[in-house]
Amino acid sequence: MTIFSKISKAATIFSVIIGISFTALAQEKNEHADLIERFERKLKFKIISVADSSVPGLLQINTDTGIFYASENGEYFLSARIYKVGDQIVDETGEALKKYRLAGVQQFKDSMIEFKADKEKYVVSVFTDATCGFCRKLHNEMDVLNDLGITVQYLAFPRAGINSSVYSNTVSIWCAEDPQEAMNKAKAGRRIASASCANEVTAQYNFGKAIGVNGTPNIILPDGSIINGYQPAKDLIETLKSVAKS
Repeated sequence: MTIFSKISKAATIFSVIIGISFTALAQEKNEHADLIERFERKLKFKIISVADSSVPGLLQINTDTGIFYASENGEYFLSARIYKVGDQIVDETGEALKKYRLAGVQQFKDSMIEFKADKEKYVVSVFTDATCGFCRKLHNEMDVLNDLGITVQYLAFPRAGINSSVYSNTVSIWCAEDPQEAMNKAKAGRRIASASCANEVTAQYNFGKAIGVNGTPNIILPDGSIINGYQPAKDLIETLKSVAKS
């Protein structure tokens, strides 16, 4: 097993770093060019940016497969989670992950399929696959979710991967003249017309993989935390209320 395989297996933290200005990103890459080149060559993944972590002497390495850490001299590379121990114990890596998920969602704000609540109180972003049984179960509760004030924004996550009939069907949903109606039909098990267009299905799928999505539905809450799997509407609203209070 390669070092990269071991790191990938050990790592449970995934993120996408977006929303960084090109100037700042270029400065970071210039400042840490040798370190980036070394790690990308040795570990075979792409480093998006390098930043100071909250621990003196430790750099935060933001990659397309997650958050890692490294010594400033580049001799040590860590798959770890940082906790700050004070009056309370704060999971700083977890808090960073929440921000990265929300930043990723913002990137796709114009390409998600939205089912908006008339009296919106909460917005959740859901990675979905129209062939997924629990995705269909969640979708069947859409009227209840909307009545509770929950707006649902769908992100594409064809579980069978990019080169699959599920992917093609997902593209057809996103490219339909009425994507909402196409989603309703697909979630009801009905055939939809084949369609194609410029779309972000692949980008959404890759974003999901980068933050650790490996199944559907996967629900990103307003604070950036995530629910892996289906949650009934009556439970989801309670979760959202709890998150809003925290």
